Parts: sequence; structure tokens; C-alpha cells
Amino acid sequence: MTEYEIMLTGGYYIAADEDLTKKHQRAVRLCRKFNKTNNLEKRSKMMKKLFGKIGKGAYIEPSFFCDYGCNIHIGKDFYANFNCIMLDVNTITIGDRVFLAPDVKIFSATHPIDPVIRGEKYEYGLPITIGNDVWIGGGSIINPGVRIGNNVVIGSGSVVTKDIPDNSIAAGNPAKVLRKITEDDIKKAQELKARYHEIKGA
Repeated sequence: MTEYEIMLTGGYYIAADEDLTKKHQRAVRLCRKFNKTNNLEKRSKMMKKLFGKIGKGAYIEPSFFCDYGCNIHIGKDFYANFNCIMLDVNTITIGDRVFLAPDVKIFSATHPIDPVIRGEKYEYGLPITIGNDVWIGGGSIINPGVRIGNNVVIGSGSVVTKDIPDNSIAAGNPAKVLRKITEDDIKKAQELKARYHEIKGA
């Protein structure tokens, strides 16, 4: 197996491998170009080159950084605000209508706890999955191996170290489920939407 193939299994690998270095350098170049241009059409083309998958209507504010890009799979109507980082040494899979506030970090990369093995430059990564209709607050960190369900809200500044179930509001360091999203939450949102349309005369 190649170092890249081993990396995607979640096993120990050596990042200094020649092929991995080329893949990483390609991602760095594309991110640099993406972050420097204000041309939305060019940005869109670069996202299609960079990511394994990018859905229709996805939008990312600069600056954005990643390790490889090809291991990131994003659904439709995705939005990432400023200063997003995704370390995709393993797969990062993001559903539809996911919103990331500024300074959100998604880290599939990790290192051995054993200091001797860590010093020998072994690394590994665990896949991250984020469901549909998720909103992640500013400054949050999503750690390796985490699965976030559908219709989840993550509070600002959270450090997510464990799975978060569907229809939950979670926050804290480490993040914990505070409560379920209720019918009252939905009703209030619908009332505020109706009020907006009344104000606009629609």
C-alpha cells in the first residue's frame, strides 16, 4: 500500500512521503490562489479542482487552508466564513446546508500519544462526518473521528471531541449536548420569519 492509501485507512503513515508531499504542495498552491483572488468565478473553479466533491451553491470566504483537499467532500449550499481550516489527512464529509462561522477548524489529523513513536514522525487521521443542516459557531474545533448528526447547532468556541446526535444543541470544552431542538424552537423561527415578511410587505 502507498502512504496515501495507509493514511486513509486510519493507520500510521509518514507525511514526508514524496507522493503525499506533492499532493500537499498542490493544495497549498490552490489555497494560496483562492485566498488572493476576488473573482468569484475563479474561486468556484479552484474549489472544484481542490476538493474531492463540492456541491452546487457552496461558498467559502477567504482565507481557507487544507492539507490535501481531495479528501474533503462537501454537499450543496455549504457556507464557510473567514479563516476556516480543514486538515484532511482522512476524509472530511460534510452534508447539505452546513454553515461554518468564522475561525472554525476541522481536524482529522492526529498524532500518537507515545512520545517516542510521535518523535519518529508517525502520524494518523480519523474520518469526520458532519450531517445536513448543521450550524457550527465561531471558533469551534471539530476533532478527529467525530460524527455530527443532522440538524445540529454547535455553540461558539466549542471543542467537539465526541459524536453529537441529530437534532441537538451542543456547546462547551469538551462539547456536551445541552438539549434537543424542540417544536418551540421551530415555531419561534417561523414566527420571526413571518414577522420579517410582514415588515417587508411581502
